[in-house]
Amino acid sequence: MNAKTFDWDFAWSLMPELLDALRITIAATVLGMVLAMALGLFWAVLRKSKFPLLYWLATTVVEFFRSTPLLIQVYFLFYVLPDAGLRLTPFQTGVLALGIHYSAYLAEVYRAGIDSVPEGQWEAAKALNLSRVRTFKSIILPQALPPVIPALGNYLIAMFKDTPMLSAITVLELLQTAKIIGAETFRYIEPLTLVGALFLILSLISAKMIRFLEQRYVY
Repeated sequence: MNAKTFDWDFAWSLMPELLDALRITIAATVLGMVLAMALGLFWAVLRKSKFPLLYWLATTVVEFFRSTPLLIQVYFLFYVLPDAGLRLTPFQTGVLALGIHYSAYLAEVYRAGIDSVPEGQWEAAKALNLSRVRTFKSIILPQALPPVIPALGNYLIAMFKDTPMLSAITVLELLQTAKIIGAETFRYIEPLTLVGALFLILSLISAKMIRFLEQRYVY
């Protein structure tokens, strides 16, 4: 078997193992995105708070996670949390790292969406004697979220492409599985090519879905 020639039979034999790893990659992405969206909205709301301490806290957290590399955050959570008494599996740690890291970026996305809502909406709600919480939940968010769908989608794709970093803490995601196969068989061209193709296909599908949501809810 020529190591310089792509072997289709060998490549197809790898697909079941790579597809199993792909499920882990997708699960980490989906769970990480759900966490990022929830935390991001939380940081965005705190940054709109009239209490200086809450504003300062949220701003500090957002800037810290935006200004430090994801890989360092992954290592920090993986090695420091057990010392603090919180023991998570590598997969759980990876999801937590992805969620926290991207929540800092989504906080800015949410903030832009909230700021795009005309100030008159707040004033009208106040005139109707609506509470600030109800105003935010029933009036502001429904107007703020649709315009930021494209940005949220872009970060979803970015997170998907960042999942290989979880291999640093032994998560057997797609790329790590391909590297192990290459080390065991001394053939890297097939597993790495398939990994690149799978990432490309899933990214293109995600982009199409995001485009569909954008056309339905934004325009």
